Amino acid sequence: MYYPLIRNVLFQLGPEHAHDLTLQQLRRINGTPFAALVRQRLPTRPVKCMGLTFKNALGLAAGLDKNGECIDIFGALGFGFVEIGTVTPRAQPGNDKPRMFRIIEAEGIINRMGFNNLGVDYLVENVKKSRFDGILGINIGKNKDTALERGKEDYLICMEKVYPYADYIAINISSPNTPGLRTLQYGEALDDLLAAIKIKQKDLEKTHAKYVPLAVKIAPDLSEEEVIQIADSLVRYDIDGVIATNTTLDRSLVGGLKNSNEVGGLSGRPLQLRSTEVIRRLAQELQGRIPIIGVGGIDSLISAREKIAAGAMLVQIYSGFIYKGPPLIKEIVTHL
Repeated sequence: MYYPLIRNVLFQLGPEHAHDLTLQQLRRINGTPFAALVRQRLPTRPVKCMGLTFKNALGLAAGLDKNGECIDIFGALGFGFVEIGTVTPRAQPGNDKPRMFRIIEAEGIINRMGFNNLGVDYLVENVKKSRFDGILGINIGKNKDTALERGKEDYLICMEKVYPYADYIAINISSPNTPGLRTLQYGEALDDLLAAIKIKQKDLEKTHAKYVPLAVKIAPDLSEEEVIQIADSLVRYDIDGVIATNTTLDRSLVGGLKNSNEVGGLSGRPLQLRSTEVIRRLAQELQGRIPIIGVGGIDSLISAREKIAAGAMLVQIYSGFIYKGPPLIKEIVTHL
């Protein structure tokens, strides 16, 4: 695999330009004989989680394929599951550019994208065309201009539209780049949202004669007490899974490095320890009642194993994939 050479070329470009160019090229080869160039033949290591059977425990985290345009290609790379989105009811441009920054010395990325996407209807049409035979997660959020007190309406709209096509639905209430979004993780706001999505899930289960699990994605920047309270709410409302964690606002490990003062969520290696700590504390509180999907700073087999040892059943990668490429998928899937 020639990824180091490819990365050197891509890293000469701005991060968002490199991201867009990569997806554009992947879309071009999708469904053509050239797709064989990226296919990796990896062992099948089934994992049962949330009532679903995953080909292997490694998934692609949300954010890389926001609009579901490259699902089949990411499946060909060897991911056991692919999570697309975050998608919102209506298309929105996201925050002003530049809004993505590399911290190369720390193998980190800061982004303040702001849920830029082409809308849930566009994503659904792409999913309909996909031939991916792994587990597909669809990550949903709220539009920036939707008032926070009406935020749950956006989640319900997206749930209704993606439900027939998703294997599981991820509820993103932890991005730091939509104003006020993280307040949905706390107290009455969280309980109100969880109650609403569970009612919607039951209604949609009857309509479509299938049960689609719900997983809530939480932030790493939570106190121990907040983690305990969230775990309690997830159990009370019978949520099917929890994804830990999203990006962090903490800059303690990257201070003084280029781009470290940029506003946004930090991902990659600097997030590794904190996300694992949240997983460990969640696992202690949940006692196996709800499965955990671990994400945050996974850049090697050992960091993936650490997430599993802390209590995760499945793991996802994003920034590690940007820095290490397809060989990281092979390393983790083969030996995890």
